[in-house]
Amino acid sequence: MAEKFQAVVIGGGPGGYVCAIRLSQLGFKTACVEARNTLGGTCLNVGCIPSKSLLNLSENFQKAKKLQNLGIEVGEVKLNLEKMMKNKEKSVSILTKGVEFLFKKNKVSHFNGTGSIASANEVLVTTKDNKKISLNTDNIIISTGSIPVELPGIKFDEKIILSSSGALDLKSVPKKNGYSRRWIYWS
Repeated sequence: MAEKFQAVVIGGGPGGYVCAIRLSQLGFKTACVEARNTLGGTCLNVGCIPSKSLLNLSENFQKAKKLQNLGIEVGEVKLNLEKMMKNKEKSVSILTKGVEFLFKKNKVSHFNGTGSIASANEVLVTTKDNKKISLNTDNIIISTGSIPVELPGIKFDEKIILSSSGALDLKSVPKKNGYSRRWIYWS
């Protein structure tokens, strides 16, 4: 038997999770379906937040390298990419757990899986293990966000041709001068 909701939001990114929380606050029995393992969509998981974290850390690295020009002498400033990535992942984890907390606090039911519209009043959730869950609803809100799109004939290999997600998960810093490869990324 299908669970009954007044509203089902497909997509747990910034548009979807905010919508779901607000609907619940307004008294609607609300569910949110998200395909990722964590809430927050592209923005929190592989977009805005990780980008800003790495940009901030990179800016601080550059500032630290220039401190001696200002009369502040420190030892050699070195980049530890592994630690930077762990710091980025920590930021992402804190924020996605925050969204989970807000769902619990506001009584939003969270379904992990891919949502598809079966009819005007039914959303079908397919979980990672291919289990099907039927949600009956009066209202369906689609807030599926974005994913990187490949150009025809050019596949992301995340080594030479990077998606925006792959660019935020590099294991080494690309060479600045004398490129031995071309690093391409877009979202």
